[in-house]
Amino acid sequence: MSSFDFLMQGLGAALDPMLLLYALIGVTLGTMVGVLPGIGPALTVALLLPVTYGLDPAGSLIMFAGIYYGGMYGGSTTSILLNTPGESASIVTALEGNKMARRGRGGPALATAAIGSFVAGLIATLLLAFLAPHVVKLALVFGPRDYFALMVLAFVTVSAAFGDSTLRGLTSLFVGLALACIGIDQLTGQARLAWGVPDLLDGIEVTTLAVAMFAVGEALAIAGNHAGTDDEVIAVKGSVWMNRSDWKRSWLPWLRGTFIGFPIGSMPAGGADIASFLSYSTERKLAKSPGKEEFGHGAIEGVAGPEAANNAAAAGTLVPLLTLGLPTTATAAIMLAGFQQFGLQPGPLLFATNPGLVWSLIASLLIANLMLLVLNLPLIGLWVKLLSIPRPWLYAGILMFATLGTIGANPSAFELGLLLVFGIMGYAMRLFGYPIAPVVVGLILGPMAEQQLRRALSISQGDWTTLFQSGVSATLLALSAIALLLPLVLRAIGRGKALSQFGGDED
Repeated sequence: MSSFDFLMQGLGAALDPMLLLYALIGVTLGTMVGVLPGIGPALTVALLLPVTYGLDPAGSLIMFAGIYYGGMYGGSTTSILLNTPGESASIVTALEGNKMARRGRGGPALATAAIGSFVAGLIATLLLAFLAPHVVKLALVFGPRDYFALMVLAFVTVSAAFGDSTLRGLTSLFVGLALACIGIDQLTGQARLAWGVPDLLDGIEVTTLAVAMFAVGEALAIAGNHAGTDDEVIAVKGSVWMNRSDWKRSWLPWLRGTFIGFPIGSMPAGGADIASFLSYSTERKLAKSPGKEEFGHGAIEGVAGPEAANNAAAAGTLVPLLTLGLPTTATAAIMLAGFQQFGLQPGPLLFATNPGLVWSLIASLLIANLMLLVLNLPLIGLWVKLLSIPRPWLYAGILMFATLGTIGANPSAFELGLLLVFGIMGYAMRLFGYPIAPVVVGLILGPMAEQQLRRALSISQGDWTTLFQSGVSATLLALSAIALLLPLVLRAIGRGKALSQFGGDED
């Protein structure tokens, strides 16, 4: 069967009323959390992990993907009307979108963001559907050493991509890898790092760590930051629609943003943030009058392109997640934990063992994209009212929800204690600038990397050079080294230029 046939089958399954309800819940929650500053899709999916423990796997995963897409949509609302991005990928949208709103053109800014998101999400989801099977075919030829090298690449790129310091990213990763060693060794049956505590023999629950680090840690960090915000929400004046000139100036940025965002989102070191910045830079260079003069003062191209790019990147992150089991964003890492919660391991075998679930998930993204277009523009007034919720109420609710969800999934006082310990650790890491996502990625992928490494060494009878004897593994390890060293070199060059410039100014 072709990819088109599988997609049509998935679309038929996704039209099941219960799956449609899960998709609607997901996109609604995603839009809500995208609108609320400081609450991202990763936090929301982490909160829902324990709640969905006993639910249908397909419905839960469809809901998680809907939250991811909805978060990308909703983030533009606060960027445009409040100049406060709801999530990091919408930072660029605030540059031009808020200035448009201040000029009384908030309606067209919201419209081009919503329609651009729809166009990008539609095209990128179709690209996902037709490219994923080809990636799976390539991945099926991977041996243990190739998989280990692939995970090393994922470790390095995730550590380098999150946060401002590669060293801090790697430190966070090794914290996650250390936590992954706790429990019973899968090959020897020996207890490791359990310190005689029976509750640790099963290892650290990914769900507990994810909820603690993303939800509890974030709530504590906000509570510890007493600086409030007095930003005023700009009212949307006139029609929430675009005139002929707006359409003419937006459609090419939508397409360019889509084809910039999708491949960048698919790369291990990519992500929506990079895609949106690159799209904005591209639109600024390609702009013609009157748009060229408007950049910096409210150019519609500066909203259309980045919004399309970050939504296309969201679909792009699902390519390595579904085909290789590799998360490239914090939300993708939590979604990977969601798969494992139901005993599913994303990767090439998932397409063979659970094709119905995979294709239903991909098809549901098309439906969710249409739902988001319907939800965003007509209900803009409702989303803006969410900004009036007091922050203390919001984060107190998050703490309560995190606690109840953890108790519901694992009714254990010890698990609740771990939730508190990891929550405080997440707060401390935020306080000192250490990224959170590499810890979760290390805990999830650590056991898989260890298993593949030990298999490779068993096959080669302990010969470490086998890791470099395969063309695939050698290439991936070389890319890992480049990904690790390149940011250090670029930072050193940047510091050198800054010092020379400072010295020249002093002379």
